[in-house]
Amino acid sequence: MIKKLVKYIKQYKKDSILTPIFVVFEVIMEVLIPYLMARIIDVGIQNSDLNYIFKIGAILVVSAFLSLTFGMLSGRYAAKASAGFAKNLRQGMFYNIQNYSFTNIDKFSTSSLVTRLTTDVTNVQMAFQMIIRILVRAPIMLIFALVMAFSVSSKLAWIFVVTMPILAVVLFFIAIKAHPYFEKVFKKYDSLNRVVGENLNSIRVVKAYNREEHEQEKFGKVNDEVYSLFKTAEKIVAFNSPAMQLAIYTCILLLSWLGAKLIVGGSMQTGELSSIITYAWQILSSLMMISFVFVMIIIAESSAERIEEVLDEESTIKNKENPVKEVKDGSITFDHVSFQYDDAKAEDELPLEDINIDIKSGETIGIIGATGSSKSTIVNLIPRLYDVTEGSIKVGGVDVRDYDIETLRNEVAVVLQKNVLFSGTIKENLRWGNKNASDEELVRVCKLAQADGFIQEFPDKYDTVLDQGGTNVSGGQKQRLCIARALLKKPKILILDDSTSAVDTKTDALIRKAFREEIPNTTKIIIAQRITSVEDADRIIVLDDGKINGIGTSEELLKTNEIYRDVYESQKKGEEDDGEEKQEEQQK
Repeated sequence: MIKKLVKYIKQYKKDSILTPIFVVFEVIMEVLIPYLMARIIDVGIQNSDLNYIFKIGAILVVSAFLSLTFGMLSGRYAAKASAGFAKNLRQGMFYNIQNYSFTNIDKFSTSSLVTRLTTDVTNVQMAFQMIIRILVRAPIMLIFALVMAFSVSSKLAWIFVVTMPILAVVLFFIAIKAHPYFEKVFKKYDSLNRVVGENLNSIRVVKAYNREEHEQEKFGKVNDEVYSLFKTAEKIVAFNSPAMQLAIYTCILLLSWLGAKLIVGGSMQTGELSSIITYAWQILSSLMMISFVFVMIIIAESSAERIEEVLDEESTIKNKENPVKEVKDGSITFDHVSFQYDDAKAEDELPLEDINIDIKSGETIGIIGATGSSKSTIVNLIPRLYDVTEGSIKVGGVDVRDYDIETLRNEVAVVLQKNVLFSGTIKENLRWGNKNASDEELVRVCKLAQADGFIQEFPDKYDTVLDQGGTNVSGGQKQRLCIARALLKKPKILILDDSTSAVDTKTDALIRKAFREEIPNTTKIIIAQRITSVEDADRIIVLDDGKINGIGTSEELLKTNEIYRDVYESQKKGEEDDGEEKQEEQQK
């Protein structure tokens, strides 16, 4: 695990190496200061030697200044190294997530990925900074101070040898007891982020249904769980301080008592006792620092494992060697295709089973079916957002698995069921389809998608700024902008996954008319709930429970397919009833 993450130090190796070097020099100067003070007391003051006091005092000031300088430098380089390490980790995770297939994305929840990119990276960053600074400083300080203590008085220094193991055991026990709670709390962070994310993304629905109190209760519950776990962990860790103070003050009492006896007996001087008490603080505080670092490392270990999971996750969809980099045309062939999601159980029913379809280039295909009949699943296989479980799909006569992924997806434009717009201008959103598109091309595709009309009504027209998610435009406008964005790719295959559901039937008809006239050579696959959206398609596929129930023109299916006929008659009857009601109202 460590080897995997260490690779992300990259350009900050120099800072990571300089930090412990400066820490060592800082510790040497710090350990030297008590010794120099003892010499001033025992030699300079005792003998009233002013020259000696000034001489050693000057060395003391220089040592203190150097200690401060080395400390500042170590802090600066530690901060730069740890912040850079965290930056590289976030970048590595984010870049790897961009390569995930839908199967990989399904494995992680959005809230979990957010937690890993933020809280977990921060924990690892803090632990890394402590390792290269405090975990270097504390053991060296402990060893140097212990050596100096023995050099001053070996009789008193044995107090440390007895105290240190006892304190080390107590601190280790505290860290071990706290660890499970810290592990649990980071898992709860995922739930906390999920609740907050759902609430913010659906705030309009929450307010529309007056569910603020319910959301507050939901947030309060998970927030209380995080608080409870943190409180328990922090209560255990809080014993660090009293245990440390008990050890320090016990040592000082013993040192003062035994030291006083030695001074009275003439085998120790006052300055030496003063220096050894200072070394006591340095030794025992070093132990405390080690325990804190140990706790932080234990906390960061759980975070590091979660980060590594994201970094190690490899896309289930990869290019083959020497992939095909040209799509000849928009023909599509499904050859005995079956599909199963990776997380499904063996006994689960296949979402798609034995699908056989032959679509000619330029053909318009409609797909209808009940909710859950796998309409979206079938089109997700064409641009290879998922790979088939059995059989094969060919585009332009070539198996989609043999294509270069980028080449294939550039030729297959998908307007997904959930329309997504990003914060920025309309122009910027449209150019997701083609970043080099001219203003004239933007207008052309917007006219095709029946979007130009409402864009021209905005004061800033194509420079109108959209909020995140396109919340300042209607559902129908959002759908038309997404269709225009897809058309800008000039694809050989255009897939509309129920992406005209929010527009009225007249606009829907105009969009389809524009498709027929302006992009006749593009293969068009239209998934819809409305019969009118697919009625004039070259062929219509009726899906039922992941299987093809019928294929044909609208007229053929009305004669041969019961599902299509039932949907057709129910929708047409509804339209007739609506027409009669309007007529009655007009007569009144």
